[in-house]
Amino acid sequence: MRDIKNISRSRAQESSAAIERLYITMRHLFNRGFYKPMGVSGETLREALLSLRPEIYGSIAEEKVELNGLLYVIERLPVGIEQCRYINLTSDEGYANSHFKAIVPPKRRRNCYRIDDEQMNIEITRGRSDIYDILTHLTFIFIESHKIKDRVLIDDEGLVSRDWEKLEQFALQTKKFTQVQREIAISHASNVLGRTFAEVQDIYDGFARAEAPERFLQIIYWLGKIAIEEIVDNNKRTITFSPILRERLGHHIYGEIWANNIKETLSKNNLLERPIHIISANMHSVMNSIFAPAVLATKYEGKEAFQIYEDLSSSAHKDLRKKVEEVALQQGMISLPDTSGTNIDVQIFDTAKFDWKKTAFPTIALQEKPVLIVMDYAFGEQAYETIDELLKPYKVDTTKTFLNVESVSVMGKAGILEGGKGDIMIPNAHVNEGTADNYHFENELTKEMFEGNGIPVFTGPMITVLGTSLQNRDLLKFFHESTWEAIGLEMEGSYYQKAIQSASRIRKSINTNVKVRYAYYASDNPLETGSTLASGGLGTTGVKPTYLITIKILEQIFNVN
Repeated sequence: MRDIKNISRSRAQESSAAIERLYITMRHLFNRGFYKPMGVSGETLREALLSLRPEIYGSIAEEKVELNGLLYVIERLPVGIEQCRYINLTSDEGYANSHFKAIVPPKRRRNCYRIDDEQMNIEITRGRSDIYDILTHLTFIFIESHKIKDRVLIDDEGLVSRDWEKLEQFALQTKKFTQVQREIAISHASNVLGRTFAEVQDIYDGFARAEAPERFLQIIYWLGKIAIEEIVDNNKRTITFSPILRERLGHHIYGEIWANNIKETLSKNNLLERPIHIISANMHSVMNSIFAPAVLATKYEGKEAFQIYEDLSSSAHKDLRKKVEEVALQQGMISLPDTSGTNIDVQIFDTAKFDWKKTAFPTIALQEKPVLIVMDYAFGEQAYETIDELLKPYKVDTTKTFLNVESVSVMGKAGILEGGKGDIMIPNAHVNEGTADNYHFENELTKEMFEGNGIPVFTGPMITVLGTSLQNRDLLKFFHESTWEAIGLEMEGSYYQKAIQSASRIRKSINTNVKVRYAYYASDNPLETGSTLASGGLGTTGVKPTYLITIKILEQIFNVN
């Protein structure tokens, strides 16, 4: 008789199971309509996140409060969220036409509205990925708030430590702090957080805003205060999902409006039947790559083009950016700021109106005059919603016009699993995390095209993840070191490819031989300590790979040899 071996799961398997539980739980809570994050209904989310221990949330599973992760999350949630006991996720339900002022987080484009002292409404118009993003971030800050509570609450009657009493005095103070006062406050805060004085001092200014230089103390105070009241007064925080949001989600409502706006603009400008190239990128790299070198030639005579792009990326050179934009608008660029709710702006370039001698491609002589549709970055599953709608035929009454889409290109940023910030990744497949759904494709961009520019280039499969904040070292090492041999992780690739394949191979609404181009530059390396997204932005490191990728895409579209 064979011995029965003890079978244990690896950390990667535990992590994968935790992500699956998070995914299923969040969809269940959404269908339910409400839940209490720190109550019984939120327990599965909390346990799964603590089991997963994502890299971006640092010391979430330890007693001390995680500071870098807290800063990362706070920048992606509306100002004042820490003061709110009730958080209501809504669709676009007309608040823009009310007296409520929209609050837009610094690092996430979503409209939020402070309804009263206790309630924050967050508009969800970018699909399910937006909900996953918000719920995991909220779960994290609520877990951290209870760490604060555990360190300062002495008994269930509400007796608190002296450090907390002093922190409260400083947090509620309206007068400007002296250096001495700030350092005293930091001293008390460090005891409350289980962190050193130096650690708190280093991150303190990262939370500051012009009108609230001591915002760090206020955030810590309100997180702790509401957590204490949850225990002492049994006054639990509640997250609700509006009936309209639950009714609309998953039906491509915003994506359809967005796509129709683009097609109507193409129709009005007689561009609908021209060769079309779709590019997912930011709202400056394509425009700058085409026009900036010629527009700013005199000013930057003798300097590399990348110096121009670096200066254009700086907030100190708004005048230069405006100058390039004015020339682009004169030469056939149509700007379409988003009005659909997707938060995806669009630029349309009519190359028939280009004075090619005044562009970065002065020797171009194209037989056909392509149209470029440049769309800003989508967010997770929203990539499928938007591209799926855009690739459908344009209908007016009974007339149906098929778009002549020749290529779809994606210039994105992603986490890299081998290499560092600013490196380039050229995928040959996208694999959906948790399902092993995979999308292999022939990428028109190759590793060889990017070599010789002083930037390391990697090629292989990439993982499309549920959220960048749901990855840990063990899971990422598995993706990289197993036979998947993944080179990086991102959030939209498989959704783009799913829409492209269904439109070209099943629905036949676009050319079956549509070309695809995917290239990413590394915004972080989640396997390296100090190189995660929570460690800060790229700065100018991302400028050269961004423009190098953009230029290679344009050279292929314009048939530059």
